[in-house]
Amino acid sequence: QVQLVESGGGLVQAGVSLRLSCAPSGEMYMTYTVGWFRQTPGKEREFIAAITWRGGKTKYADSVKGRFTIFRNNAKSTIDLQMNNLEPTDTAVYYCAVDIRDRVQLTTWESEYDYWGQGTQVTVSS
Repeated sequence: QVQLVESGGGLVQAGVSLRLSCAPSGEMYMTYTVGWFRQTPGKEREFIAAITWRGGKTKYADSVKGRFTIFRNNAKSTIDLQMNNLEPTDTAVYYCAVDIRDRVQLTTWESEYDYWGQGTQVTVSS
């Protein structure tokens, strides 16, 4: 069993940066994948980025490549999502999730993630 807690959301202006953290508790294996998704009202959850718990392989959605960086924060034992140059279209509830399968390629499919956090709201004003 894995529990996830997201933090770091807030209300910011367009163009600034924000860092989200995902803190897992419970048994985490190096082969697990931690992913970040986001959701706006009336829409399905959108894949943003993923990384192995080991901190090696990463994968990004095209919509955030070059602006967002996912990485393992060893000092805090969290998976962080550094979001730069935020845009109003980044406004959403951001969720982290864990996929417990050892995959050759990190998955972007919401249905393949086993554990989810409660989410943290990010609002970007213009």
